[in-house]
Amino acid sequence: MLIHSASQLLTIAGPPQRGLDLGDLGLIDNGAVLIQGEKIVAVGSTADLYASYPDEPRLDARGRVVMPGFVDPHTHAIWAGDRAAEFEQRLQGYSYLEILEQGGGILATMRATRQASRDALVQETTPRLRRMFAHGATTIEVKTGYGLETASEIRMLEAILELDRIGPAELVPTFLGAHAIPPEFHGQPEAYTDHLCVEMLPAVFDWWLSQAPSRPLPFVDVFCETGAFSLEQSRRILTRAREMGFPLKIHADEFDSLGGARLATSLGAVSADHLVVTPSEDIQALADSATVAVALPGTPFGLAEPQYTPAKAILEAGGLLALASDLNPGTAWCENMQFILALACRYLKLTPAQAIVAATLNAAAALGLEKRIGSLEPGKQADLLILDVPDYRHLGYRFGTNLVYQVVKKGVFYSQADLL
Repeated sequence: MLIHSASQLLTIAGPPQRGLDLGDLGLIDNGAVLIQGEKIVAVGSTADLYASYPDEPRLDARGRVVMPGFVDPHTHAIWAGDRAAEFEQRLQGYSYLEILEQGGGILATMRATRQASRDALVQETTPRLRRMFAHGATTIEVKTGYGLETASEIRMLEAILELDRIGPAELVPTFLGAHAIPPEFHGQPEAYTDHLCVEMLPAVFDWWLSQAPSRPLPFVDVFCETGAFSLEQSRRILTRAREMGFPLKIHADEFDSLGGARLATSLGAVSADHLVVTPSEDIQALADSATVAVALPGTPFGLAEPQYTPAKAILEAGGLLALASDLNPGTAWCENMQFILALACRYLKLTPAQAIVAATLNAAAALGLEKRIGSLEPGKQADLLILDVPDYRHLGYRFGTNLVYQVVKKGVFYSQADLL
């Protein structure tokens, strides 16, 4: 299929964009892209591709923007139940950590998720993922972490693999057994850390090799934060995971700076996420590394907190910045990456072009997938969006409306009517 007559074709070609270079869209006016099977074959001007491929079936973009699909590299999209009552508590003045200490927060979702079967988790999560896909997220990272016991965590991984099979979004799994201290280990964080290292990680490793041997191992993530896991506990878990061959991620510096971002760089983690209160020396450590700094502006917005990831400081230091939704039931129930871009423009002070690259190519790098997705280049996977706007700057400028006209995933075309 030759998609032609795009007002603006955003190719975002090249390596992930670091520092102040962020925002190069590789824009082609009146652009076109040729897809064959699941792959992109060619990009260029409509005139050039007409001349080079005169016999290909054609789809007229009719002056719309064509761009890569969004990559959402940090979500907790699979869970059971909701926490609407907790939202009301926060409006009454309770903090996130206070609610967690009372047995709410992650632990409330844990109780509901433990009681849910794999099929129930699939059924409850499917509509969320379809809404994310309809809003343009073609690849989505999904974490466990609401089981906090071996059987429940593996059940979540089973559900993630089934949801990936169902599609249409492509899912990247992460094991987040270190999301919180479960009630069985209340007041015993060291004992639960031992349990994760000695029991849970090996169980996940063995299960994965038996059930999904052809797939890469899932990421292993840790919530390095006051009230969750200390820096040393996080180091132990991630070091053990790395020894077993798992790729690494970390939640760091959301409320308190414990040194998680610097730990991520020292262990070669693919990304460090949240980074709201990261000190300048740790920002520089990130910039001097290959670890991607992932900002989640939906979370402080959801918590009505005034402080956001210091994106400008990260870029000025030369860091790799990405955006993600942090979709979760407690603090950021947002299924729309377009709204995340709008927040990034307003509160992280990114331009629309910077936000787009941070949510596509750089977000792919936060999953180690930048060579396969995140840009429109020959040989890459045919994941792209046709937006019902004539100018890319409508992303960021507008919010609360779905600007996606059509989604293409692995060369398959989906209209909004197909999805909702």
